[in-house]
Amino acid sequence: MKTSKLSIRLLWYITPLVILPLLFLGGFTLTNVTNSTKKQAELIVSRFVEQQQHKIFNYIDSFHSITRLLSTSPVLADFLAREPNSKNQYIEHLGELMNVFASYSEAYPDIVSINYVDSQGKSDAFYSSQLTPAPKSYPFFDQVLQSNLRQQQFMIPKEDGSTSLYFVHPIYNIDYYLKRPQELGFIVVHVEPSILNTSILEAPFNNTLNLFLTSKGQILFSSDYDLRGNYLSEYELEQIKGLADYGKLSSIELSSIDKEERIIYAVQMTDGDYYVSTTPKDLLYQSGKAISLITALIVIISVISLPILIYIVVRNLLLTPVELLGAASHRVGDGDLSVYLPAHTNDEVGVLFNDFNHMVNQIRHYQDELKEYKHHLEDKVESRTKALEAMNNKLEIAIAQAEQANQLKSRFLANMSHEIRTPLTAIMGFTEQLLHNKDAVNDDQHLSTILRNSKHLLELINNILDLSKIEAEKLAVECGPCSVVQLIHDLDSIIRPLANEKRLEFTINYSLPIPKSINSDTTRLKQILINIASNAVKFTEQGHISIDIRYNSAKQYLEFAIQDTGIGMSEREVERVFKPFEQADATTTRRFGGTGLGLCISKNLAQLLGGDVYLKSEPGIGSCFTVQIACHLKPEQQQNDAFIHNLEQLSPSKDLQLSFASNSFDANILVAEDNPDNQLLIKLLLQTWGLEPDIAKNGAEAVEMALVNDYQLIIMDMQMPVMGGLEATQMLRHAAYDGPIIALTANVMKTDVDTYLEAGCDEALAKPIDKNALEQVLVSYLNIEKDSQNKWENLLKSEKFQQINDNYRSKLPDYLNQVVQLYRTKEWEALRSLAHSLKGSAGCFSFEEIHETAGQLETALRSNQAQQIEQSYEMLISALKKAS
Repeated sequence: MKTSKLSIRLLWYITPLVILPLLFLGGFTLTNVTNSTKKQAELIVSRFVEQQQHKIFNYIDSFHSITRLLSTSPVLADFLAREPNSKNQYIEHLGELMNVFASYSEAYPDIVSINYVDSQGKSDAFYSSQLTPAPKSYPFFDQVLQSNLRQQQFMIPKEDGSTSLYFVHPIYNIDYYLKRPQELGFIVVHVEPSILNTSILEAPFNNTLNLFLTSKGQILFSSDYDLRGNYLSEYELEQIKGLADYGKLSSIELSSIDKEERIIYAVQMTDGDYYVSTTPKDLLYQSGKAISLITALIVIISVISLPILIYIVVRNLLLTPVELLGAASHRVGDGDLSVYLPAHTNDEVGVLFNDFNHMVNQIRHYQDELKEYKHHLEDKVESRTKALEAMNNKLEIAIAQAEQANQLKSRFLANMSHEIRTPLTAIMGFTEQLLHNKDAVNDDQHLSTILRNSKHLLELINNILDLSKIEAEKLAVECGPCSVVQLIHDLDSIIRPLANEKRLEFTINYSLPIPKSINSDTTRLKQILINIASNAVKFTEQGHISIDIRYNSAKQYLEFAIQDTGIGMSEREVERVFKPFEQADATTTRRFGGTGLGLCISKNLAQLLGGDVYLKSEPGIGSCFTVQIACHLKPEQQQNDAFIHNLEQLSPSKDLQLSFASNSFDANILVAEDNPDNQLLIKLLLQTWGLEPDIAKNGAEAVEMALVNDYQLIIMDMQMPVMGGLEATQMLRHAAYDGPIIALTANVMKTDVDTYLEAGCDEALAKPIDKNALEQVLVSYLNIEKDSQNKWENLLKSEKFQQINDNYRSKLPDYLNQVVQLYRTKEWEALRSLAHSLKGSAGCFSFEEIHETAGQLETALRSNQAQQIEQSYEMLISALKKAS
C-alpha cells in the first residue's frame, strides 16, 4: 500500500511529541522509585532501632523502679533499725526481708539475686533465685562509692560471653539534726537481661546484625553470638558515635566484624552505651534496584510501541476515511454521481460520510427535478395559473365574507346599543324621578320598573358572557341528578303566566314512560327550555304553544318538542337563526326585540349536555324546536320502577315533613361566627323557624363545642380569629364528626367554594345571607317546617331586628376609627381581615355601599396593588361616614 504524505507528516509529528514526554516521565519515575525505596528502607531501619531503644529504656526504668521500691521497703527499714547485738531480732527481721526479696524475684523472673550491702561492701542480706552464695565483692563497688547518683546500673560481661545487668540504689538514714543524711548501705539487684537478648535478635531484614556497645567499643550483646565480648576499633567507634549524634543512616565498612559494606543506624543508650543496627547495603537496596529495572524496561517498551500504536489507530480512524472521502470527491467532481461511501461509525467521520452521501443524493435529485422541469415547464405554468385563479376566487369570497361580517358587526352593535339603551333609559329615568321628586307617588311601581329593566339588562349581559365562554370553550357544565317532573313543573310555572298574559293556549304532553330523573346540568337545561319556550310565546300572537316530552330508549335521549303557531321562518332564515347576533330578519328585531343570542347559546349548551337542538318551521304556520339531551342513566336508573308510567306520578312529590302545621322543630344547631351583629342576625333568622342555635366566637371554640354536644347541623364562618373555619372543618372531619357543615363566607368564587368542599363542608352560603338559600339548606338537611313569606317580612319589620340593625349602625364610627388607624400604621393583614368582616356583616344589614367598598379593599389588599388600595380605602371611609 502506498504511504501518503499525510501519514509521513503525522508520524514525523507524533514521534517527538510522544517519545520526549515518555522519556521525561520515565526518568522522573525511575528517580522517584529509587529514592522512595531508599527512604522506605531507611525509615524501616530507623523506626526499628527507635522501638528497640524505647523497649530497652522501659526495661531498665522498670528495674530502677523495683530497686527504688526495695530501698524504701518498710521491712528493710525495720531490718536496719534492729538492735545491733540482738541475734533474735536479726533472724526475725532477716526472714521477713528474705520474703520480700523472694516475692519480687517471683514477680520478675529476670531477677537473679537481691543483695543488701553496707557502706563497706559487706553483704548483710542476700537472696538468690538460683541459691548461689552472696558475692564477696562487686567489681563496680568502688565506682558506686564515688558516685553521687541515686540510681545506677552496670553491665558486666561474664566469662561465657553473656552480660549481667546490675541495678544499685543507696539507702540513707534521715536525721533531721544532721546536715546531710547518713548512707547506711546499698540495694544491689542482679538481672539476667532477657529483653536485651531478645531485642538484639529481632531484625527488620534478613542478615541484619544488631550490636549493643559500651562507650569503649566492647560488644555486650549481639545477634551474632560469636561477636560478644569483642571490641570495635577506635576509628569505627568514633564513626558510630557520630552517626548516633546526627541520627542518620550511613554506609560504613566495619573491618572488626567483616569486610562487607553496611548501612548503619545507631542510637545512644544510658551511661554512654550504644545500640547499633547494621544491614548489608546490597541487601537493603535490592528490591529498589529490581523496581528500577522494571520501570526502565516499561519506559523503553512504551517509547517504542506507543508511537506505532498511535499511528495505526489514527490511520484507521482518520487517514483512511480522509483518503476515501478525497477519492469520492474527485469522482463527483468528474461527474460520477453513482459514488456511495460505505456506512461508518456514529462519530464525526460517520456524520461526514452521511452528509457526503446526502449531498450526492441531493445533487442527483436536483438534476432529476431540473430534467423534469425542462420537460413539463408548460404544464407547471398552466397549473400555477389555475391555482392563482382559484386563490383569487377564494380571496373574493373572503372579502365578501369580511364585508358581510363587518355589516353583521355594525348591525349587532346597533342592535346591542338599542337593547342596552332601552332598559338603561328606564332605569336612569325612574331613578332620577325618585331622587329629585321626594313626594312622587307610585314609588313601588317605579322601583318595580327599575328592577324589571335591571333584570332584563342582566339577562342580556349574561347571554353575551355565556356566548363568549362557549366560543372560548371555557363554559363548564355539571352532571348531577335532575328531577324531570320538578324541571317541567318549574318550566310550567314560568311559561304559563307569559302565555296567559297573551291569551295563548299552553299545554304539556307526555309520551310515557319517561325517566323520573336524569343526570345532567339542571340549571343549563332549564336555561335552554325557558329560552326556547319564551321565544315561542314572544313570536306567537294567537293560537297555542305545546311542549311534547318523550324518551328515546334507543339513544337514551330525553326529547322536548316545543311547538308554536307563531310567525314561522323560511328555509334561509332557519339556516341563520342559530348563528350569533342574527334573527330571521331586521324587521323581526324591530318588531319583537332581542339580541339574536338566545338560540345560539341554547344550541351550544345542548351540545355540551350531549345533545342538540333541531328546528322545523314554515312561514305563517309556526315552528317546532326539538331539544335532545343525553340522560346518562346509571344502572339503577334504568330499572322499571325508575320510570313514570302513569299521569298520577307527574305531580311534584310533597314532603309531609314540610307541612306548615307546626312552627318549631327540635334540632340542635351550632353557629360559628365572630361578628356579634351577624351572630344576632343569624340567631334571629333561625328563631323564625323555631330553632334556638348555640353560638361559637371562633373556630377553636366551635370544635370544642361540636365534640362535646350533639349538633344536627353546623353553620361555619370561614374567616375567624384564633382558628379559621377551614381549619376547624378539617379538624372536625378528622375527629369523625359526620354531620352537615355549611360554609358561610363572603368569598364565593368557584375556587374558594371548591376549597371549602374539599375541606369537608357540605354546602357554601354567601354573605350577605340570602333567606331563601338558608331556608333551602335547612329544609334539605333538617327537613324543618317551611313557613310562609310573611314570617320573613315580619322579621325584617320586627322591633328586635331594628334593634340589631341600630346597634350595628352605632358601631360604624368605631369601625371607621379602626380602618383609619390600621391604614396609617400600614398593618395590611389586620386591615384585610377587618375589611372581610365588614363585607360580610354590612351586607347582612343592607349597608350595600359598605359591603361593596369593603370587598374592593379586601381584593386590593390581597393582590397588593398600592393605587387600588388607596382608592378603595377612600371609598370605604366615605361609605362609613355616610352610613354613620
